[in-house]
Formats: sequence, structure tokens, C-alpha cells
Amino acid sequence: MRRKLVIGNWKMNGSRDSNAVLLSGITAGFLAKQADCAVCAPAPYLAQCQAALAGSPVAWGAQDVSAYAAGAYTGEVAASMLSDFACRYVIVGHSERRAYHQESNELVAQKALAALTAGLTPVVCVGETLAEREAGRTAVVVCAQLQAVLDVLDTAAVGKIVLAYEPVWAIGTGKTATPAMAQEVHAQLRQQVATRDAAAAAGMQILYGGSMKPENAKELLAQPDIDGGLIGGAALKAADFLAIVHASEQ
Repeated sequence: MRRKLVIGNWKMNGSRDSNAVLLSGITAGFLAKQADCAVCAPAPYLAQCQAALAGSPVAWGAQDVSAYAAGAYTGEVAASMLSDFACRYVIVGHSERRAYHQESNELVAQKALAALTAGLTPVVCVGETLAEREAGRTAVVVCAQLQAVLDVLDTAAVGKIVLAYEPVWAIGTGKTATPAMAQEVHAQLRQQVATRDAAAAAGMQILYGGSMKPENAKELLAQPDIDGGLIGGAALKAADFLAIVHASEQ
């Protein structure tokens, strides 16, 4: 049985004061026994997350990482730096990074490799735009995004990543993917991994990142290949985030 995993992606939100309230609320209300959860915070707040969450069942991580280990890369954050703050996870290839920073499939793959080399778990995001879905290219797009990562990993490393499917067209647009639609893509991704390593595919956590909320979490998480959520807006309110985490155990 794969454990459910719910990760909050704060994006570019937060302050020292608001973070303290949010983190306190999450740790105080976390009751899950068969699910894991984590928060991925902006880099300046990783020390605050470490201080607040160390010793708790809630893990923490970052929202991006450099493909390079060190050097003259102004503004970048190396995987070893994230390890200094005891991060467990790091998001790579989020749709906003791909769209706003023109990150290619190949760059995302190198970031995933850098994270693994430093002992971090990369949360590899894949997903299609509305235009790509309407053109019937969902499978082609997400498979290419995933394949670029699989191509740079050895067999042992394949089982150490987390996947997150985020249909870009369903994030903050008012449009929603039905549980069946999400399940179809999740199953497809698992089958693609299975062609490389069946055991890794069977154990891989594949999260759904298409505007999961307390209202739709239970139905989405009931799908056989949806192993949790990558949560945006709902992760900024402790009660909403915890409702999703606890829904994963029902």
C-alpha cells in the first residue's frame, strides 16, 4: 500500500508572522497516521520551517533548486543548501517555472538529478495547458515531460522521485478536471514508469495538483492511482490544508 502524501506549495506567499501562525496550526491539528504531509516554502523561510517543524510529523521542502552544485549562478539555490536546512522535498518543473521561466524538460530533468544527488526527494511536476488538452495532446505532453526525467536517472533513482500531475488548465481558472480525468492521466504516468521499472511504478507516489480543495479531496483521493495532492491556495490556511490531509485517510 502506498502512503498518501499531501504537500503544500506556498508559492510566493507568506511572512514571518503569518508563517508562524500557519505552521503552528498545521502541527497542532495534524492527526494523520497513515498519511504524510509537507510544506514547500519560499527559500527565505526554510530556516523558520525547520525551527517550527523539527521533531514533528510534518516535513518541509523548497519550491525550486538549481541544476548546478555551486558556482557563479547569482540568485540560484543549490541542493546542498536545501540540505543544510534539512529539507526533504523540492518541487521541480512546476508549471509556473516552465511557463514564466521557460524551463525545458531537459532542465527539469537536471534539477531532479541534482536534488537526488543531494539526498532530496524531487517532486517532479508534469501537466498540459488548455490548448494542449483541447488538441488531444495530453498524453504526448506529459509523457515527454516525464520521459526526460526518466532518461537521466539510473534504475535505483527512479523509485526515489515523487510525481505530481498538474493540469495547468484547471489551476485558478474555474475549470476542473473530474476525478476520472485525473485518474486516467495518473494511471498513464504509472504505466510509463512501469516500462522502466515495475516495482518503482507500483510504489511511486503520484500526486494531483489541479486545485485540490477540502470539497473535492475525498473523491479525488479515492482514485486508485492518486496518492495525494500538491496543494496551492488551500495550503495557506491550516484548516483547509489539514482537511485535505485527513481526507486522504478516509
